Amino acid sequence: MSVVLAPAAVQDIAELRQLYFDVYGHGYPVPLGSDPAVMHRLIVDGTAHWLTARTERGALVGSAVVQTDPGSRIGKLVGLAVHPGHRGGGLASVLSGAVCDEAFGTGRLDSVYATVRVVTEGPQHVVVRNGFRPLGLMPNAVEVDGCESLALFARYADGVLERRAPVERVPERLAALLTAASSGIGVDYAGTGHIATRPARPAVTGAEPIELIAASAFVRRRFLDRFPDASDRFFPLHTPNAMLVAADGSFEAYADLDPVAGSCALIAVHPRPAAVTGALEALISVVTRAGADYAETLLPLADTEALEVFLASGFVPSAVYPAMRRMDDHFHDYVVLSRTSRQIDFRTTAVSALLQPYMSAYLSAWTATYLPLHEVSR
Repeated sequence: MSVVLAPAAVQDIAELRQLYFDVYGHGYPVPLGSDPAVMHRLIVDGTAHWLTARTERGALVGSAVVQTDPGSRIGKLVGLAVHPGHRGGGLASVLSGAVCDEAFGTGRLDSVYATVRVVTEGPQHVVVRNGFRPLGLMPNAVEVDGCESLALFARYADGVLERRAPVERVPERLAALLTAASSGIGVDYAGTGHIATRPARPAVTGAEPIELIAASAFVRRRFLDRFPDASDRFFPLHTPNAMLVAADGSFEAYADLDPVAGSCALIAVHPRPAAVTGALEALISVVTRAGADYAETLLPLADTEALEVFLASGFVPSAVYPAMRRMDDHFHDYVVLSRTSRQIDFRTTAVSALLQPYMSAYLSAWTATYLPLHEVSR
């Protein structure tokens, strides 16, 4: 059946909400498909490319969006939905390709990423057919229909990967992840050396001198006060809505906390990421009680000090994003570190061959983090 692709309009919002309900039921954790105010803003404010697909009779059967973060020149493919009655004909691939082509066509993006559910292999093949490359696997990353893992993929504008700034050395626990990326993305990390990673610290029980402030407007103002220079703020398409403050005032950690999705992104730490040394266990306990069983942070691959702090507190290397950030004439690599308080169960995960090296890398890093050496050697 032929379809007509067109930009989403405000008058489409009611039908779009129905489409997302038909596809995901009540389990869709993203406001893009459920909150009319958010949908209206994305359609009219110029920061998103949103395409719809309709049949010749006008029935809305598909939707795809690329949200953009103009300051970082990064976009995110989100909200891909095809009505259950119109699957199997390649519409998901057509929509994904068209909306990404439109976004890259502006010349204002260096890359577009997608977090893909891995309950089936289908979505993985859709993005790969449209030029996306696998970057990693994030177990227990979201609450959709139960706790699910996500895979990270990215598509690049021409010439971006060729302008990466080299990284001299990284903590040894990142070695398996970079090896997976070398084959999955085609990026050469052979010249990147390794330094021994400090052992993960055991959980510390007792008093937890961390206060959670969830006043989103106040948090955003405070965040801008603490980080007035835009170059010090880098976590594309995430805005802090919560702040975790040490009782002694030694640090303020800014987070995008989403209890509906059961996730938390640690966006920034003032005065610097290493300031949370020794306090991450307490911080994660507070985040977990607030409804987020999964936490992640995004750090420069070259920031060995910050990486060591999070690796020593139970965070596991999950994904690497080569050439993520443009600075002057070069692009810099970033790494996603994650931690989950739930038991990881891969039995219902459908991982394609492209993602298998990342699963092996994650399991290797998780083992090194959480299993005693004498248990690993048996």
